[in-house]
Amino acid sequence: MRNTNWHGYRMAAWFGQALLAIAIVVVLVQRQWFAAAALAGFLALSFAFVSFERKLPTLFDLIFVIAALINAGGWAWNLYNQPGPYDEIAHLYTIFAITLAAGYLFYSELMESFFKHRILFVLTIASLGIALGALWEVIEWLSDFVLPQQIVSGLTDTITDIMLDSAGAILAALLNLRGLHEQSRADGAGAERAPRRG
Repeated sequence: MRNTNWHGYRMAAWFGQALLAIAIVVVLVQRQWFAAAALAGFLALSFAFVSFERKLPTLFDLIFVIAALINAGGWAWNLYNQPGPYDEIAHLYTIFAITLAAGYLFYSELMESFFKHRILFVLTIASLGIALGALWEVIEWLSDFVLPQQIVSGLTDTITDIMLDSAGAILAALLNLRGLHEQSRADGAGAERAPRRG
């Protein structure tokens, strides 16, 4: 199994950013100004994350860039309202990626507090992701008033999106719980191997 800091993950993230840059050129040639702006926005976000974030392993660079690619395509070519599961995949994966990264950062800071409170840990991390999903829905609703394309397709679409956001958040929280468990085992093993003083 690859180390989470394998350099290949960052190279793959750069490749994903190159794809976004190529897509921007293509839509600019086609004079699709909104699509170009959407792609450029997600490229800027992914570039900032990969360039300036150093607390997370490189695997998270790739995870974040994939989320940026999915959302850039949805906004640029209005794929959210097309037949098929594109909107559902975007919601599930994006909230999963953000919650996973946030949880990783949080449990490294709050690890000792959560060792004996695993359920509280899952609820805390999942709640963050669910809240972000709700905020996403508000942004989609507001965007319908200012953008040339309609994002929200109705109440059923909104509720389905919130359910998928919640599923992604819970999955990320459970994976973070696994990381917390592995870290606690590693810390315990290290303490046992440490020589006793006196």
